[in-house]
Amino acid sequence: MKTQLSHYRISLVCRLLNVSRSGYYAWLNRPAKSTVLTGHIKKQYWYHKARLGAPSLVHDARDKSYHVSERTISRVLQHLGLRSKAARKFKYKTDSGSGHNVVLNKLNKAFNPDKPNIVWVSDITYIKTGEGWLYLCVIIDLYGRKVIARQTSRYINRHLVCQALKQALFRRAFLKNVLIHSDWGSQYCRADFKQLVLHYGLKQSMSRAGNCWDNAVAESFFHTLKTHIIHDCYYQTRELANKALFEYIEIYYNRLRRHSTNGWISRQQYERQFYQNNKIIEVSMV
Repeated sequence: MKTQLSHYRISLVCRLLNVSRSGYYAWLNRPAKSTVLTGHIKKQYWYHKARLGAPSLVHDARDKSYHVSERTISRVLQHLGLRSKAARKFKYKTDSGSGHNVVLNKLNKAFNPDKPNIVWVSDITYIKTGEGWLYLCVIIDLYGRKVIARQTSRYINRHLVCQALKQALFRRAFLKNVLIHSDWGSQYCRADFKQLVLHYGLKQSMSRAGNCWDNAVAESFFHTLKTHIIHDCYYQTRELANKALFEYIEIYYNRLRRHSTNGWISRQQYERQFYQNNKIIEVSMV
């Protein structure tokens, strides 16, 4: 059809071929639009450092006014030979204490509170470096799944979890009556940690023995963290590992990465929307 337009009027060619003018012009523009979309997807893929696939990237595209489906994004990624960092099979484990000073599970898998600072969950993981192990403790607010505290140490002890809790309390203006949930690792059973909980008017909860699913949100976070910046990465020093953790948690995970539970917006944005919608002064320093 395009070749015939040099000899005949477009109205005649369209009528003979039973094609509408608008359909013809849409066809002409399609390659250009496709090229622009492909460029956008490629740019966003590398912006997120190959961490995201089509389910999340489609929302980035729609925010930029591209009317596309997840399937379209998936086809573009496949055409470009791009895949998100594959999720590895995750083996849950519980580093249980002796059973002394264990408290009841008050959370009972109620992972979706209706506002911030109702439940915080905590857990510990480890990262191998050229200088030895680096232990990471995080505290996550279940509303929005935002990491509100992170502490690292070369030692896995009560000081690690106590410092993380103090940081969470400081960042959340020392709110009272928050439920702090963890597994029953020995660090959370220590008197120092329990005294902090009592002193600041918090409530403590622990998973049932050997039941990792009782703390599934924290476990899931560590799974994502390790897939994105731990597996297939090597940190020569603890300092380099700490820098990577800061960039990932404080900048990327909390502020940029979308979460399906939050309606595909970031944790920071989801929490901020709560305060704005309810006309409440935001109680957060992160």
